Amino acid sequence: MASTNKSIDQCREHSEEKCYAWRQKLAETFPPDSNDIVLVCGSYARKEAGDSSDVDYFLVSEKEDGRKERLEDINKVGLKPPSAGGPFAGEHTSQSIIQNIGGTDDSNDDITRRMLLLLEGDWLFNREGFRHLRRQILERYVGEEIPDHHIALFLLNDIIRYWRTICVDYDYKTTEKDKPWAIRNVKLVFSRKLLYASGLFSVALTADMSRKKKVDRLEELFDLHPLKRIVEICGEATTGPMLRCYDFFLGCITDDTKRCRLETLDKSERNDPLFREIKNEGYRFTRELLKLFETTFHSTHPIRRAIIY
Repeated sequence: MASTNKSIDQCREHSEEKCYAWRQKLAETFPPDSNDIVLVCGSYARKEAGDSSDVDYFLVSEKEDGRKERLEDINKVGLKPPSAGGPFAGEHTSQSIIQNIGGTDDSNDDITRRMLLLLEGDWLFNREGFRHLRRQILERYVGEEIPDHHIALFLLNDIIRYWRTICVDYDYKTTEKDKPWAIRNVKLVFSRKLLYASGLFSVALTADMSRKKKVDRLEELFDLHPLKRIVEICGEATTGPMLRCYDFFLGCITDDTKRCRLETLDKSERNDPLFREIKNEGYRFTRELLKLFETTFHSTHPIRRAIIY
């Protein structure tokens, strides 16, 4: 990332240092031959974390025996247990993540785990196991029956579904559940939208590739965190304005005073100067993402039709 984006650089360095430390501790704690996978999502996986950022992680294990003990081992390295009843709590196997995509048993929690694993997930323990699981998910989405040079519609539609699910859940959580409103609003405008765009752009980039090349290229792109993924696809020459908008957002969200203000604002305080400043930058961020989309993928590109029809 450009060195002028101070907040992006600081957040990336902080995230990488913490993830490196957790990896070292988990490698010392877990048996070296363990097939369990510990993966991180959220701001640490996106390389956007600050000192007050929460850690979202979950354990994927094929063994029921000893699961409680393994979770306790994870807690010992400084990772708090996932919130009870949330998408990262409970028992997770590779099959529970891969199966029932789109079926009646595919809950909000299921699509959340699956999409976050793909679009922003990173490993904390068992890198090879994590990469194998992600490859399995991609091969499920980009099936062998897909004709060469067709867009990966199954994957695209689930990325779109997840984005719309986030938008609907935001309204539910901030209205019926009375969750903090302003902080969720600005995250929706910036980090959630970036995640969606990075998935959308990735599918678009692989439209004219064979099935194998689609999966290989998607795997390469999903190895990158979302900001870097957008730069990889669109090029450094065109992404500067978008990065500056995002740098502003990270600067606000990692400032303890500003974050606390956003966490305590009521909906009646929509005209709060800090909130309005971030929202205005959010509108600019959206325009920059749209501009990147329009300049990277020409008007006859199949992604244009796919996202409308």
